[in-house]
Amino acid sequence: MFPQFMEGVREVRQLDDTHTHWVLDIAGQQREFDATISEQHPDERVAWHSDAGPDHAGVITFHRLDDTHTRVTAQMDVDPEGFVENVADKLGILSHRVKGDMRRFKDYIETRGTESGGWRGDVGRPTP
Repeated sequence: MFPQFMEGVREVRQLDDTHTHWVLDIAGQQREFDATISEQHPDERVAWHSDAGPDHAGVITFHRLDDTHTRVTAQMDVDPEGFVENVADKLGILSHRVKGDMRRFKDYIETRGTESGGWRGDVGRPTP
């Protein structure tokens, strides 16, 4: 699903309920890393952090506004690796890419109209 709206993402494999493996293309260089989903509440929030490889973490939140509108926010902390990634970060290319990914995500979700069928369980929710 992610390669359909995220520029540079070639593949994402769900290894188990909380672990994913990512394959990226960054300026013609392939990068791979594993990430852990530290929190997931369907239709509300998903948070993750990388386990190895590029150092990054983030959270995406979904705020229901009404029956047909949702505000989606993304917060990410990325530590670019290598010369090319650092230059891209300094020039604002990474920020521009994320904004484009968010626009494509909006189009993807709105045209799809249904869930992807991927696992949507809770992770990290405190028990009452």
